[in-house]
Amino acid sequence: MCSRIPTHKYTDVCSGDAERLAQALAEADAVLIGAGAGLSDSAGLTYSGERFHRLFGDFAAAYGITDMYSGGFYRFPTPEEHWAWWSRHVWYNRYEPGPMPLYRRLLALVQGRDYFVLTSNVDHQFQLAGFDKTRLFYMQGDYGLWQCATPCHESTYDNESVVRLMMEQQKNMRVPSDLVPRCPRCGRLMTMNLRCDDTFVQDEGWFAANERYRTFLKEHERCRLVCLELGVGYNTPGIIKFPFWQLTRKSSLVTYAAMNAATPCVPSEIADRSVWLKGDIAETLSLLGY
Repeated sequence: MCSRIPTHKYTDVCSGDAERLAQALAEADAVLIGAGAGLSDSAGLTYSGERFHRLFGDFAAAYGITDMYSGGFYRFPTPEEHWAWWSRHVWYNRYEPGPMPLYRRLLALVQGRDYFVLTSNVDHQFQLAGFDKTRLFYMQGDYGLWQCATPCHESTYDNESVVRLMMEQQKNMRVPSDLVPRCPRCGRLMTMNLRCDDTFVQDEGWFAANERYRTFLKEHERCRLVCLELGVGYNTPGIIKFPFWQLTRKSSLVTYAAMNAATPCVPSEIADRSVWLKGDIAETLSLLGY
């Protein structure tokens, strides 16, 4: 569902749309990127289909799991099975891929510009591609972090070294019991630092990134700004999509631009300052010369 606000629809990507966005970028003082799951999907980090069955075929056969997203909510019988799943999920979506070409092309787009990235993705691909980490805000967490599942305190912990051991030592979809992570303070089980419910830990790093994002918005209130939305759907529109619409509504200096393969909708009141490029993000970037 889009919005109750009347919308203007774009039915295809054409050179005119790309030219409008290229002109807006050329004239912009700054670019605010909002990235959703569709961006990583376009980059090749797909959660279903051939990639899922290649990496998780044993879990699919044993538990009937059909894709990586739904597998993240599966209630495994034991912590050893739970962490066999999650270590594999984290490894192949956070550590193993390395910098994806699509993210490097996005880096080229903002190179030399004043920019900031707001993302609901948790795979860390922006930083791996070379984006300035002080210009990134991972609102929904990070596959590379653990937290107390309770949580008994507001801290997070890097997990790469233990995830690597879990990958090396897991057998029959189980990790050794001594690798199951436990909170260093209360001794209870750890969990992923992902925003799934009200137990999500917002640590010092989260609050610092949030403050840098708010500062960026404040500093560019009277600037020509392009809000570039990439692969954002309607599962959590209040994180990126609706705030971007509000920014565009508030200032005639803001251009809202979206790249998405889904059926587009834009509030009619900002349609004259909006560009929606419907199609694969990688192909659309090619139209812009990146």
